[in-house]
Amino acid sequence: MSTDTQIIKLVEEILCEKTNDYDYEGPMPDEAELQKRAEDGMKKFATVFAGMSQEVKENALRSCLIHVAGINHRNKVRKHMQVLKDLVGKGIIPARLLCEQIMSSEKLVYQNQSFWIECFQVVRRVIGGVDYKGVREIMKCCKEKALSFPSGISSSILPQMLELTEVIEHIFNRNACLLPAYFIINEIQKADYQDTHWRIANLIANFIEEFVIVAQMLSIIGHSSMLPIVEHSSYADNLINPWKLDPTTLKLALRGNLPYEPELLQPQIKLLRFVLEQPYSRDMVCSMLNLQKTQKQKCMALEEQLVWLVMCAMECSEKEPVHTVDGEISSHTQWVWLHLSSQLIYFVLFQFATFQNIVNTLHDKLAVSNLRRGRDHLMWVLLQYISGSIQRNSITNFLPILKLYDSLYPEKEPLPVPDYNNPLCTHQMAPTCIWIHLLKRAQSEHYNINRSIPTALKLHHEFLQHLVMPNNNATLCMGSDYRLALLCNAYSTNPDYFSRPMAALIETILGNCKNPSAGGGSTSATQPLPTVPLSMSVLDSLTIHSKMSLIHSIVTHMIKQAQSKTTVPNTNNMAPALVETYSRLLVYTEIESLGIKGFLGQLLPQVFKSAAWGILYTLLEMFSYRMHHIQPHYRVQLLSHLHSLASVPHTNQMQLHSCVESTALRLITGLGSVEVQAQMSRYVTEQKAPGNIVSAESEELNRALILTLARSMQITGTGNDPQSTTWCKELLNSIMQNTPHTWSQHTLQCFPPVLNDLVVQHNVPKENKQLLKKSVDEEYRNWTSMSNENDIIGHFGTAGTPGTPPLFLCLLFKMIVETDTISPVAYKILERIGARALSAHLRKLCDYLVFEVSNSGDGAHVNKCVDTINDMIWKYNIITIDRLVLCLSLRTLEGNEAQVSFCIIQLLLLKTSEFRNRLQEFVSINSPEHWKQNNWHERHLAFHQKFPEKFTPDESVSHPSLPVYFGNVCLRFLPVLDITIHRYLEVPAAMSKTLDVLLDHLGPLYKFHDRPITYLYNTLHYYERMLRDRPQLKKRLVGTVIGSLKDVRPDNWAVTEQYQSYMSKKDDAVNWMPDLNYYIYLVRRMQDTIDGTNIFPGTDWRFNEFPNPPAHALYVTCVELLGLPVGPQGVANSLIDVVVKGYPVIPSQSVHNWINTIGLIMAALPESYWGVIYERLREVISCPQMTDWLHRQSPFELFNFKIVREAMLEKNYVVILAIAQSILHHSGIGQISTVTEHIKENFKPIIKTEYQLIYLCHLVGPFLNRLCAERSRAVSDITLILYELLEQVDKAQPSLALKYMDPICDLLYHIKYMFIGDMMKSDLEAIIRRLRPALQMRLRFITRLNVDEIGVDQQNVDASAAGQGPAQGGPQSQQPQTTGQAGGQPSVPQQQQQTQQQQPQQQQQVQQQ
Repeated sequence: MSTDTQIIKLVEEILCEKTNDYDYEGPMPDEAELQKRAEDGMKKFATVFAGMSQEVKENALRSCLIHVAGINHRNKVRKHMQVLKDLVGKGIIPARLLCEQIMSSEKLVYQNQSFWIECFQVVRRVIGGVDYKGVREIMKCCKEKALSFPSGISSSILPQMLELTEVIEHIFNRNACLLPAYFIINEIQKADYQDTHWRIANLIANFIEEFVIVAQMLSIIGHSSMLPIVEHSSYADNLINPWKLDPTTLKLALRGNLPYEPELLQPQIKLLRFVLEQPYSRDMVCSMLNLQKTQKQKCMALEEQLVWLVMCAMECSEKEPVHTVDGEISSHTQWVWLHLSSQLIYFVLFQFATFQNIVNTLHDKLAVSNLRRGRDHLMWVLLQYISGSIQRNSITNFLPILKLYDSLYPEKEPLPVPDYNNPLCTHQMAPTCIWIHLLKRAQSEHYNINRSIPTALKLHHEFLQHLVMPNNNATLCMGSDYRLALLCNAYSTNPDYFSRPMAALIETILGNCKNPSAGGGSTSATQPLPTVPLSMSVLDSLTIHSKMSLIHSIVTHMIKQAQSKTTVPNTNNMAPALVETYSRLLVYTEIESLGIKGFLGQLLPQVFKSAAWGILYTLLEMFSYRMHHIQPHYRVQLLSHLHSLASVPHTNQMQLHSCVESTALRLITGLGSVEVQAQMSRYVTEQKAPGNIVSAESEELNRALILTLARSMQITGTGNDPQSTTWCKELLNSIMQNTPHTWSQHTLQCFPPVLNDLVVQHNVPKENKQLLKKSVDEEYRNWTSMSNENDIIGHFGTAGTPGTPPLFLCLLFKMIVETDTISPVAYKILERIGARALSAHLRKLCDYLVFEVSNSGDGAHVNKCVDTINDMIWKYNIITIDRLVLCLSLRTLEGNEAQVSFCIIQLLLLKTSEFRNRLQEFVSINSPEHWKQNNWHERHLAFHQKFPEKFTPDESVSHPSLPVYFGNVCLRFLPVLDITIHRYLEVPAAMSKTLDVLLDHLGPLYKFHDRPITYLYNTLHYYERMLRDRPQLKKRLVGTVIGSLKDVRPDNWAVTEQYQSYMSKKDDAVNWMPDLNYYIYLVRRMQDTIDGTNIFPGTDWRFNEFPNPPAHALYVTCVELLGLPVGPQGVANSLIDVVVKGYPVIPSQSVHNWINTIGLIMAALPESYWGVIYERLREVISCPQMTDWLHRQSPFELFNFKIVREAMLEKNYVVILAIAQSILHHSGIGQISTVTEHIKENFKPIIKTEYQLIYLCHLVGPFLNRLCAERSRAVSDITLILYELLEQVDKAQPSLALKYMDPICDLLYHIKYMFIGDMMKSDLEAIIRRLRPALQMRLRFITRLNVDEIGVDQQNVDASAAGQGPAQGGPQSQQPQTTGQAGGQPSVPQQQQQTQQQQPQQQQQVQQQ
């Protein structure tokens, strides 16, 4: 007998059915006999069934079900199925096995009514004994069975539908808890149920609705309206993560298959468009879309948005007539086209977009529109790419552009030749230039275009053909017209015609010194070198290809000049016009490879290799005073080069060494706060570091590096987060190893806590100043006692070498004090010591000077000391004012000595007129807008003739001075002044009274600061605590810096009129308390700027400290808020109240935009400002309405912005929540990671109700994704807090039912499957066991708690609470499988460091499950 037949026989025996062996004529057995036979049959069944393999069991049950399905008697079918159910109840047949065989049976079709109904009734009764993975499989089968019903159900098959519905309803039943509801929603979201019967569709819809509120807890309010500020540093990963989009769909990266709001699931086109529209946004775009330069990734979505940008520019051109003023770009539309050409070239060049696709799409769109006014600008943009790439690609790649001619230039008459004295002529001639390039390429490929030039362009073509003829351009030179530019643009791919106009262009800036062997200085003497650079309007009128040729010629000339053996190494006969033009070309990001890359990778190394110190000096000066928007990795790379350069013996010359250190100082102090970690950590943590950013010898540079690090940590909010700054330890170790030093207490108090702890670990012995004085006196006695020059040089020339103290400058100081002169031998000693070693002598001199003045009770001696130092600077040229003040500002001085140093600095700068005269003269005759000038060099020479600079003593002639093209003592002093002011701000007000005097006299110098607003922002942000109670000083700082630019910048370029009025008032204005309208105006101004309105006066963003208007708006707004005579709480609360109280004045369609703007502003302010949002959140959470919910609406309705706005409900809860989410969304990871501490300290003690807990879940839920990527430990901490709070709420109201336990538990399951896995299983199990049984039942799958264990550890629980468990099912005593390999639950490693690597696997596994 086969096993199948045997099983069927045993089932019938249990039923006591008459078989062939039973005598039909005999008496019927009694009930006891039947019962005994049934039990015996079950025992036999159990014995036989236990001996079968799994496969045989499945086949046997399958055959049994087929047998039952063939029975036509409904009652007999029921009895057979009852036997199978009883076998499950006695544990003979596993519930999962029976359910699986039933659901997979081919006979289970709705047409077989009896079998269908009985089967689903059995499943309904035994499913409680199936583990949650099996239940999920049953649910999937139910889904398939539901889809098998016809669209119209008759009464005959309605019972089948009802039975199926009951099973699904039981699976969905939250009280039954057969499996995590999170798995159910995951399955539901995978399929389309539009064709499902309404009963089941209704069940599904209701279940989805339950998870809508879970998705709400994980969503940022108004997320689709959030926009970032685009900065150069914004492509650092920690700031890009919130803005990442899928490169194919442009959708947000949302975790979990949940029913998020439709706008969150749509392509975020608005976000990408906004970023694309901003100048200098290309790196952020690449980071957002995860586009790698090294990989050829076509991004269709990006192509579409580039086309959209072009169409917007075309529409903009229709509305705004284009005109120029003195050759400068004056139209907003022209800036749009300029930016557009840069974006298009970049993305097409790196093959993220396809040129042909863009042109074809443009043609299709323009063919059905009537946009013509911007056609020349469009062709100009296309010419940029075509001229540079047509030689490297086939002509067929560019043929689609011919279609544009047909739609854009349909005129039947030729257009007149434009005025070549107007720079716009280059745009108007662009279509003709493209045609010439196409013809040239077709000719070289022997390709026949087979069409003539459009009629509209015939005269343009004839003009260019006539102009290019040799007899017509033989005498061409760069005048006030643009004919040279036209020729270069049209024929840059034709060497026969291109060389002559390009040569004429180069000759304009080279003069006749193109041949470097033409005799060094004599050429310059006989014929002056050109000083007038090519104007920006001329450079803008050249195509990218022409610019590349021009910059290549300039770099080639410089390298030849450097390699020329006839050129004296320290001289520089490069034309000023050449250098200035080169610096202007470097602002074009489109030519980056030949621009800044060529500068750092080719030009600087070649110049250094050739020992052309004059050219090197000029290039470093150019980098300091002419370079704008250089990406941070290039700047740090140069800093590393400079540190290497400083150790080369040839650079141990005072002027060059000073230039190297000054450039390095500017690079260090100029690093943006968010750039520091991203760039510096590469040089510390990577095994193969690209270089060294720590100076081997300069203590001042390393101190400046630490100060920059402190400022960065403070502003990015990482100063309290040890995890954010682990890389700093190695950096500080390297600094202290090279240049051991200490910091004064008032400076350490301003350091962020983490940095302070790291710095104080390095103990450096404090120098005894009394001993220093004795050593100087002894050395002076040695000096006076020695007469032999060689002995003097031998003794003092080794000062500073190991074993000998560097006291020679102290000795010279004492010599001048005593004798009012310097011995000639001293100059030889200075030369022998060298510029590099002299830095150590300068530090000793500063310490000695402070000690002398501190211990001198005689005012005349103090004056004598200061006069002596001034003589050493201005008379004997031994030291420079900028080096001395920098060194003096950075010495470790406490108490009275610190006050003395400030007094010395003031006297050095102001007692004599030397520096003040230079500053006044320089400020009065020069403008910082060098790109608009053509006579900078003339003014520069005039200044140096009036105030000649000497870097070596008069008697030293072995090192002739290097030619200076850009710098002077005033410009070199600017970064020193920045640091000096910061030192003043660190000490108590009584010690820094002289700061006002310094600002009065030196403040005008900020007219030439390359980042004045950024400096103000950094200063007011970093020293907020020190300046909080000093409103006059804040006003003075802001007024000084912004006031210095009053003659350069237009009105209202930075602060508002209200703040200008405040600055203009006397001291009694400190009581100014701006009203809410003031803050509304500030927010509206920034919001309008983000929207694209030209609020601030137009400027050339290529030379601005900020890359685009929104960035400018953000920082000037922050500076103004930080400069108010109002405390942080007052300002922050007013900003929050802009929406809370000013809600009626905000346009309803813009409210999310305003909240986004407030988040941007608050996140950019110090913690004392953005931390106020936690106080407001605490107020909301602790309000009586949260503890005793009396609202008719559910908390999920009152925490939903859309519902509140449309139904006009109480808005305080959701508005505060929206602002908090906006602030966190725009915060750096250092700021956002503090949320854990705030929850512990501010919220955890007061949360007693589920309404409060739900509000907290809305706050933290949306940021779990980001925290998981950047601070996985924070997710674990928050998860633990949420469980502890759930227990806290549970214990706070033990007799009350929890209305919203299901969504809370669903959120916890989301956290488990998307973030933490089983990592916290043991910690969470202890908490879950202490919860009420209803919660234990719902959360049992998180720790795989057995049903029979529920309630065991729970004390004093109302018995009614236990009744919420599953009621209808069969036995549920089974324990869910504890291994992830069995197919259901994700397996997560226990080690936390592996958690993040497991996240994608977890998410994928849940999707598959």
